[in-house]
Amino acid sequence: MSIQSKAKLQVGFCVTVLLLWVAAAPATFLADLAKPQVGRSMRESSTHRIGPDGKFDPNGKPDPNSNSDNKSVPPGQTKVLMDREGPGAITHIWITFLGPEVQDWAKAGSANHQEMLLRMTWDDQTTPSVEAPVGDFFACGFGIRTEIISLPVIVEDADSYNCFWRMPFRKHAKIEIVNQSDKPLSLLYFNIDWIKLDSMPEDTPYFYARYRQEYPNEQGKDYLILDTQGKGHYVGTVLSVRTRSPSWFGEGDEKIYIDGESDASIWGTGTEDYFLSAWGLKKTSTPYFGVGYFDEWGIVGSHTCAYRWHIQDPIVFSKGIRVTFEHYGWISPDENPKNISDSWNQRQDDYSSVAFWYQTGTPTFNAPVPTAKDRKLPNLDRIIFANGFTDAARHGKGNASTQTIEQYDQAQLLYQPTEAADAWVEIPFTVEKKEPKRLLVKATTSDDFGIYQITLNGIKLGGPVDLYSSGVNTREIHLLDFWPEPGEYKLRLECVGKNGLSKGYYLGLESVRLRERRPRVVDYGFDKDKDWKKNPTLYR
Repeated sequence: MSIQSKAKLQVGFCVTVLLLWVAAAPATFLADLAKPQVGRSMRESSTHRIGPDGKFDPNGKPDPNSNSDNKSVPPGQTKVLMDREGPGAITHIWITFLGPEVQDWAKAGSANHQEMLLRMTWDDQTTPSVEAPVGDFFACGFGIRTEIISLPVIVEDADSYNCFWRMPFRKHAKIEIVNQSDKPLSLLYFNIDWIKLDSMPEDTPYFYARYRQEYPNEQGKDYLILDTQGKGHYVGTVLSVRTRSPSWFGEGDEKIYIDGESDASIWGTGTEDYFLSAWGLKKTSTPYFGVGYFDEWGIVGSHTCAYRWHIQDPIVFSKGIRVTFEHYGWISPDENPKNISDSWNQRQDDYSSVAFWYQTGTPTFNAPVPTAKDRKLPNLDRIIFANGFTDAARHGKGNASTQTIEQYDQAQLLYQPTEAADAWVEIPFTVEKKEPKRLLVKATTSDDFGIYQITLNGIKLGGPVDLYSSGVNTREIHLLDFWPEPGEYKLRLECVGKNGLSKGYYLGLESVRLRERRPRVVDYGFDKDKDWKKNPTLYR
């Protein structure tokens, strides 16, 4: 696609989003700007400041002769972005920083936004009013940078983090970022816009946001988003789900209990319905709801991060609110006690969330946020990296080498045949214990990659896999659910042609993976004695 065509698509997308905003906005959205405003505008910033001695002073005057407006935060350290007396109201926050990848300005890489803890404390409260990983607060789960286009939160081009939630405070406001990574938070820039006020109504509620997680969901209990006592209104949810079972996770309903009721009076019809989509979720951005990250439907290990802002429809409570989600969905027969596939099973997936609400007084929902180490999703894979198998005995005609690309922590195997004939790669691995696993490969797609048929010990697994894409991307190719006997195995990828748009027959392979299945697969043992070679099965 030409640069001009891409530019037209981008302009068209922006116009569409703008029209959506205009259509969705109430009549007073712009009319309020024509009304008198009170207070005095202020800004906190990372701009370089100097004191009378010409040395750096955070309370000094902006230095017109310096462009050193970023601040790096060493591992384990905290950077205070704002520490001001009130009354006042924060109207906008903008921050940016380097991504986690290795680059010239960060030779060893940097912290990712899941490892940065955002804290905001109002007045003399002893517990932060906002406590969430930076990424999750901005609707970017799993530590993955992604673009978000919504009304209160915008992450433009996946690297400029903007927040427009209104955040009032009476006596004092403190905003800080804690770097909980073992790598530096590199080149942090920030602007915080706020209005200094003379007074504030006594019944003004405070803004709150809090993260929690369950890896995996606690069985027999709905997943808890928020449980607080007091008076206020609930305004938003960010939910990130990493699946640990095949098929669709999102049949569970939201169940919201108002003012201490024992039975939920607000009871939804499904997870995707709460996020204002239908018949599943897919990547999208709208002013009030969206899915910022979605990789693949129905696999073991899929990732979905969705947001829902209750801006036009806040959920009001007078004494308290409890927001929960059922974690029910479709499941494969080997995880169902009746050995069938149906839509209503309590699943065991990894959930994390951020609740957003306004409340007067002090919330009762203040459990500590897990550390960055504990927020990282547990590894489910035994990984056989392909970069160790470039020798001639492991491939057919053509060159095999290693290649470093930004999508992977380790170099990938890059195989470059000039034609499909006698073009293949083999990756051996050993199984030491008979237990249920999912076999998959993590591969690269690009504009000069071929079509490959995959076999295991000579048994064909699925149909040919087309690895062409217009740009460089990664893809998990799921192949088989089985109970492998202990012994030696050989995974073979054999070129059978190429896409008509592809410029070559290449193959990029990061790894072969044996992915963990849930303990109940072992407990039920339905497939333990099945011969996978006679009927290779991949549950979806």
